[in-house]
Amino acid sequence: MMRFHAVFPNLRCSCTRSFPSSWLSSSETCTHLSKHFFRRASHATCDGPTVSGHLRNENPDETQEVLDKFQCPDVRLFTKMIVGRLQTGRLDDALKLFYEMPVRDSICWNTMIKGCLDCVDLTMAEELFDEMPEPSVVSWTTMINGFFRFGQVERAEVFFKQMPIRDLAAWNAMIHGYCENARVDNAVKLFEQMPSRNVISWTSMIGGLDQNGKSEEALNVFERMFKSGVVPNSSTLTCALSACANALSFPLGMQIHGHVLKSGFCLSVFVCASLITFYANCKRIEKATQVFYEAVHRNVVICTALLTGYGLNGWHEDGLKVFNDMMRTSVLPNQSSFVSALNSCCSLESLDRGKEVHASAVKLQLGSDVFVGNSLVVMYSKCGAVDDAVVVFKRLKEKNIVTWNAIICGCAQHGRGMWAMELFSQMIRGLVQPDEITLTGLLSSCSHSGMLQKGRCLFRYFSENTSIELKHEHYSCMVDVLGRCGKLEEAEDFVRNMPLKTNSIVWLALLSSCRMHSNLDLAERAANYILGLEPHCSAAYVLLSNFYASANRWGDVSRLRVTMRDKGIVKQPGRSWVTIKGQKHLFLSGDKSHSLSENIYWKLDWLNMKLKELGYLPDKRFSLHDVEDEQKEESLFYHSERLAIAFALITTVEGSTITVMKNLRICGDCHSAIKLIAKIVDREIVVRDSSRFHHFRSGICSCGDYW
Repeated sequence: MMRFHAVFPNLRCSCTRSFPSSWLSSSETCTHLSKHFFRRASHATCDGPTVSGHLRNENPDETQEVLDKFQCPDVRLFTKMIVGRLQTGRLDDALKLFYEMPVRDSICWNTMIKGCLDCVDLTMAEELFDEMPEPSVVSWTTMINGFFRFGQVERAEVFFKQMPIRDLAAWNAMIHGYCENARVDNAVKLFEQMPSRNVISWTSMIGGLDQNGKSEEALNVFERMFKSGVVPNSSTLTCALSACANALSFPLGMQIHGHVLKSGFCLSVFVCASLITFYANCKRIEKATQVFYEAVHRNVVICTALLTGYGLNGWHEDGLKVFNDMMRTSVLPNQSSFVSALNSCCSLESLDRGKEVHASAVKLQLGSDVFVGNSLVVMYSKCGAVDDAVVVFKRLKEKNIVTWNAIICGCAQHGRGMWAMELFSQMIRGLVQPDEITLTGLLSSCSHSGMLQKGRCLFRYFSENTSIELKHEHYSCMVDVLGRCGKLEEAEDFVRNMPLKTNSIVWLALLSSCRMHSNLDLAERAANYILGLEPHCSAAYVLLSNFYASANRWGDVSRLRVTMRDKGIVKQPGRSWVTIKGQKHLFLSGDKSHSLSENIYWKLDWLNMKLKELGYLPDKRFSLHDVEDEQKEESLFYHSERLAIAFALITTVEGSTITVMKNLRICGDCHSAIKLIAKIVDREIVVRDSSRFHHFRSGICSCGDYW
């Protein structure tokens, strides 16, 4: 097996990071010169096995001692020494030895050129190529691969045109390089011009189209290949199955599966992994599981494919079980395994499990990997532990745009507006170009932290000075910034004058702000616009109904509820839940179905008594029912988030943080009460509602009562 990313880093299925060596033809030895040389030299001279043994153990210094015993080391032994130095990244030593050689053959030159490219020194590779007496087709092809690797597409094209002789490997290198650099149209054009094609040519084209978002076209090429009589290999079938998975082409994927069984390729772990991914993408997870259990070899590639497939289909518990089985059976997880496992922890909102996966990543020295790190930042942020997310972020030596967006959006969710702004400044100083997700996170930070002027400046800057295309979500965020700060008229003018056609999302942001600042006239106008665009928008009906209820306009509340019933619009009930030891405990308002219900209500009654001792008075405006005041108070006491908090208090260790998730926006009365509850029990209580996280400590909320 060779590492797939060393040859085709992007042409792979989502579940694997390696690929079978059959990908390359015998003529493409430019990518495997060292291995070729070892095989040749070990049979050519009696000292070959000795030197090769030292090199395989990465002991080039010992190799030198062996060679010193020979009066006239030949070119093959010199080349072995050079390979040994290149394998350990000692390019300068390799070059020094290369220039000391009395005689050099083409293998030595090509080895040195490729070594420079592997050590990220394109300039030296070019110098060696220019010095080479008679560059072979392998030399030319090696340089073409190097130019593509460094993104210098035009120079690769020039070299290809200047080649005195072009073999099939050179044409294949061009197709691969074009696809690697997102020049898939150029690849297609060149593919059609090829004088001849082999299985690698077809496979490169299929994989390249698929990885550049043209999976349907990739499948068309695969069908052409079959009709042309070229027999697919395991790599071809892997790429074709990946295209079927991305295009959701279930019938063709089933046919390929049949061919796999008939041709015996079911023994290939990469084909099996692609089959699992294909069935998972097509929502046939039971079939994916069957392929997994029928696989002859279960390595990290196949296990990761099933783990990722389970996550894709919402089978997160099963996915984590696969991950735990990998750890228990010594199938060491790779980068992709950890990313999928952390995504499942995130979906389950299980911070404890996420920490366990994090510990395993650190143990296997993958905790600082950029992709694993990105998933850790997201997991900690979405599970309520933004401080831990920041710690992970700071420890990452390598950061990409996803890393910066993850931490900025995480800070925004938790109301850490100033943190987000400082991180954005660091991002700009680091010459990382922001994208549309960055802007969404920044505007959300401004919205949740009351930073009106910063929000205005950011929106103006991104709309006038960047190539980022502003979308409806950006305008919605800006409306939210203005609305939360009480600039309702400005927000309405902003909506009416926006260059994009308004949609319900933008007007909903305005409607929500109207209720916050008790502007009923504007709320009714916004609701009318929303219902004109989307007549069955439940959010508009619910927001306006709640607005009427808080204003004691019960006649209007009844009218809206009748309209909702007649149109079949159902209001989503408020739910809160806590996850303890991997188990989710769900509560509805006034719910008594839990097995610990009696203890929960006893704890809640005790809390209500303590609240009254601190001077707490229920805010009856947040009771949305036309009943007597006493009944309103009682309904507020038993809101779902309070039941969840009471349950957590009686089932968790004293002093530990309580994290509650809620599907709707937390009501103002509960917000006031939970601040005092956190003070009474002397614990941090984290509540995530539909828009943000609230961290309650010692009678204070992190939002500063601005949400």
